Amino acid sequence: MEKSRFTVRQLTMCALLAAMVAVLAAVSVTTNAFKVTFESFPIYIAGFLLGPECGLIVGTLGSFIYQILMFGVSATTVLWILPYSILGLVCGLYARKNNYDLSAKQYLLVTMLCELMVTVLNTGTIYVDSHIYGYYTPALIVGALGLRLIICMCKGLVFGGIMPKLISTVRKAALQN
Repeated sequence: MEKSRFTVRQLTMCALLAAMVAVLAAVSVTTNAFKVTFESFPIYIAGFLLGPECGLIVGTLGSFIYQILMFGVSATTVLWILPYSILGLVCGLYARKNNYDLSAKQYLLVTMLCELMVTVLNTGTIYVDSHIYGYYTPALIVGALGLRLIICMCKGLVFGGIMPKLISTVRKAALQN
């Protein structure tokens, strides 16, 4: 019998974090041009704590659940899920590369860059979605970009500031036998 790559504890954490993504995505301040949400927070936890596979799973599954429950299936569903899938993969790969021992500066740098990446990918998705469904205006993309970038940098700063202590605490509490 082949040994499973993930423990029951790790799978349980991935499932709980994916559920948190879906809930946090639904609890947001949303307009046509931007969305203020904390849905990426559990994805960071999964990636930094459990690695790229769990980060990818949490980002993908949590975003999928949210998209299906809120919007159903559309031509751009995959495009809306993709930024958070990539986020989990990228932060998990970075954590693995550094043996899951990141400094406060590294957490800050990774969260800032990942929030920027998610914002750019989501802006591209808004562009495609708005053309497909007929609600495109230049103000939607260009006009709101400054505000979207400010929001993403603020989120990156907050998440990056919280992560060192949070990851250390969760590692001790949830993953130790």
